[in-house]
Amino acid sequence: MSINEKSYAFGAAKSSIREIAAYGAARKAEIGAENVFDFSIGNPSVPAPESVRAAIERCAQLPPTELHGYTPAAGLPQARKAVADSLNRRFSTSYGLEDLYLTCGAAASISITLHALVNPGDEVIVIAPYFPEYRVWIETAGATCVEVMADPETFQIDTAAVAAAITPATKAIIVDSPNNPVGSVYSAQNLADLAQVLTTRGEEIGHPIYLVSDEPYREITYGVEVPWVPAAYERTIVCYSYSKSLSLPGERIGWVLVPNTNPDHDELMFAVAGAGRKLGFVCAPALFQRVLAECVDEPTDIDAYARNREALTRGLSELGYEYIEPQGAFYLWVKALEPDAEAFFRKAKAFEILPVPSDSFGCGGWVRLGYCVSYDTIVNSMPAWKKLMEQYR
Repeated sequence: MSINEKSYAFGAAKSSIREIAAYGAARKAEIGAENVFDFSIGNPSVPAPESVRAAIERCAQLPPTELHGYTPAAGLPQARKAVADSLNRRFSTSYGLEDLYLTCGAAASISITLHALVNPGDEVIVIAPYFPEYRVWIETAGATCVEVMADPETFQIDTAAVAAAITPATKAIIVDSPNNPVGSVYSAQNLADLAQVLTTRGEEIGHPIYLVSDEPYREITYGVEVPWVPAAYERTIVCYSYSKSLSLPGERIGWVLVPNTNPDHDELMFAVAGAGRKLGFVCAPALFQRVLAECVDEPTDIDAYARNREALTRGLSELGYEYIEPQGAFYLWVKALEPDAEAFFRKAKAFEILPVPSDSFGCGGWVRLGYCVSYDTIVNSMPAWKKLMEQYR
């Protein structure tokens, strides 16, 4: 039997995050959920806003053929217009529905964007530590994933390192702010410096470099502003998902924005539509296109995440753990108690603590804790964290 070897390899390798989450689910069934401290997957514990439920109920009154029928490939005009209008109110832009392509969540958004941009032999830069699926999506599009480490002190983008990593094969760079897994928010100055590097190096290599801004955590911040990336660099494409902002990860709804300020706008929009077509990502879930049109400006409930963040950082600080203070998202980047993050994970697992080792994020020596769990999980995990620390001491 002949099969696609690359697909087989991706399936056999699996996702560390999902493997740990699956182990956690099985372990909870064995010994009780209250005895397992699963920090693996970014699954929001905050319920979707009441307005989402109300919108679903209103939409359910539509004739079934209208409610469940195909939408245009790029999405319902009213949904795309609602998104554009919202962005215009927030960022003083002038986007229209023709600048947006609705998708099955951020995974589809980034996959579509990469397939719209790259050709075999191209390179795409990622800022490590980075979301592991970026490599899968880059390689699936036929490009090579090039890792550039963030500044090890600030976890801002190391723009000098980016400049050094750019080659004539560089087609794009992916950034996400707030960052998964660290929680860093890239400052306006950091993005301006990056824009200068991309502009200068693009001129030197003879073709433009695109910036793909992955923004599913934009609304989850703690007293800091997230700059609007297209304002810093004109050749930006924005990918977004409502998985986190509206707590709808399983509904798979998001979008790709090609800003009308992008010099290659028309060509890129055709390429985005064509990528959606060739990948089979046409007509995002119709019900939730209608829901987002009604709920696009619904504020995200930050209070629960802020409470969890405070409890987790305070508890681990008191026990002597080191971490990077997260400015956004709902992850804590904790320094492992030994250089081998996988070995540290195995020892934590013995105490029923399930973080994600940093190796899959492109660097060693750390673990990621998702604090989008229940508050009780965080509080009740502290004795286990204490035992883990004592084992090392």
